[in-house]
Amino acid sequence: MSHPIMSRRRLLATGGGLSLAALLAACSDQKPQAGGGAQSGGALALSLLLPGDVPAGWDAVLAEVNKKLQADLGFTVKPQFIPWANYGQQALLKFTAGERFDTALQARWLNMSQLAASGSIVELSGLLSSGKYPNLTATIDPKIIELNRWGGKLYGLPQINSVARFHHFAIRQDLADKYGMSEITDFSGLERFWYTVKQKNKDIIPIGVNSRMPKLLVAWNPVGWLNPSMWENPRTSIVSFTGESLAFVLAADGRQTGSSHPVPFWEAPGMVDALRLVRKYYQDGLINKNALTLDSKALESQLKAGRFATAWAMTDGLTSQLLPELAKNVPGATLANVMPLKGGKDAKPYQTFQADNFLVLNAKGQNNEKAMQLEDWLSIKDNHDLITYGVQGKDWNPIGDDKYEMLSTYTFPGFGLSWRAKLERRVKGMTASEATWFDWAQDIDNFTVDPYASFVPDPEPVKRENTQITAAMTQFANPLFIGAVDVDQGLDKLKKALDRAGLAKVQAELAKQADAYLKGQ
Repeated sequence: MSHPIMSRRRLLATGGGLSLAALLAACSDQKPQAGGGAQSGGALALSLLLPGDVPAGWDAVLAEVNKKLQADLGFTVKPQFIPWANYGQQALLKFTAGERFDTALQARWLNMSQLAASGSIVELSGLLSSGKYPNLTATIDPKIIELNRWGGKLYGLPQINSVARFHHFAIRQDLADKYGMSEITDFSGLERFWYTVKQKNKDIIPIGVNSRMPKLLVAWNPVGWLNPSMWENPRTSIVSFTGESLAFVLAADGRQTGSSHPVPFWEAPGMVDALRLVRKYYQDGLINKNALTLDSKALESQLKAGRFATAWAMTDGLTSQLLPELAKNVPGATLANVMPLKGGKDAKPYQTFQADNFLVLNAKGQNNEKAMQLEDWLSIKDNHDLITYGVQGKDWNPIGDDKYEMLSTYTFPGFGLSWRAKLERRVKGMTASEATWFDWAQDIDNFTVDPYASFVPDPEPVKRENTQITAAMTQFANPLFIGAVDVDQGLDKLKKALDRAGLAKVQAELAKQADAYLKGQ
């Protein structure tokens, strides 16, 4: 689906247009772009959009990558790093402006649904099944590919380093040990830890929240980060039309009744109680007051400097990478990963197994087949190790085939280009707690498949209303989620803004689509 019939820019800019299903049908016979494009005046350099700051030591790594790429495949790469605070908006603008970059990080929590509906990204089924990319197909489990299709279509390569992804908490274990809380296994234990840190350490903020996190705190799939009721019962199906839009909770018995019965998050059990709890945390000084403006890089730097006692973590094995700098800045400091699930490793929480992050191909890119060749090349262990860990002997050293020792602060956003679960190494010194939960996340049998696991709603029929709802969420919900406003007043303002934006129409459309999904199961 490289050359959609209508202009992507016009379709994205207007409130009307085709539905996702109609557009897919219209574009289904079109082939991925294979032509050379802009390289006719010289050697081809694929342009890659990546989030975050330029990694330390990047020039040396890029030189080695391009030297090998040129020798092996006859082209090079030229990544564009875009700060996280601007990545979503700038990447979308580049797509809609028709820029000829080749690949990008995308996700449902960014703009991937919109880009798929508009034909701005390439449907990859034909390319992936062509047999031309054996290294790539050998490193991505076919089950993961199937679970990440939308309506049978594959719009991106899932970037994962574990079978399941489950967010949780990274805490300062040295402080927990100091206060006699060595084993924290539930949410109440975390809360005691936070209040103890607040009481005994004036210079340490108990909970670090950055500007990308408000939506994760109360109503998120699989659990709201600061919602104790969801940690007690981690089996709630939550969906939204697009990443920053309103979260709806779907009926748990939908497969039995045929009715998804979506309700706004605040109507589901435990949600308003969680808002009140987060409000209390904010007022009591447990959460940083600049949560709406603090970017993720700044929070990480402050965590490494010892200014936070708790940070967001994921079952990706990366928390332990923070330890060397933290221990250097705060002698004796250690970290632990805490997963406060009721039932612990036997909790069997919901999981959709949909990737958080995807590598997508730009339909107006210079050369889609070369971009796939790059992904295949990065699926060879030596090449993967080079871009992921840096120059061997300078940035890292291997320990056997599956571990590595960090020698520098080089950190590459592999989740936007090169994550391969079968190739990822574990950092030397990974904490026992992180290793425990990382191992747990590798086993599909530790989870319950969400009854709406592969349901991806099409935003096109309610595009205008969804855009207005997203704006209302940014203005009214984000302050509510971090506890910065009174719950009753803030929720009332949010509800009124959503009603004006077209909540009733959006809710009805979601019910229609989700019910159709259930019928097809």
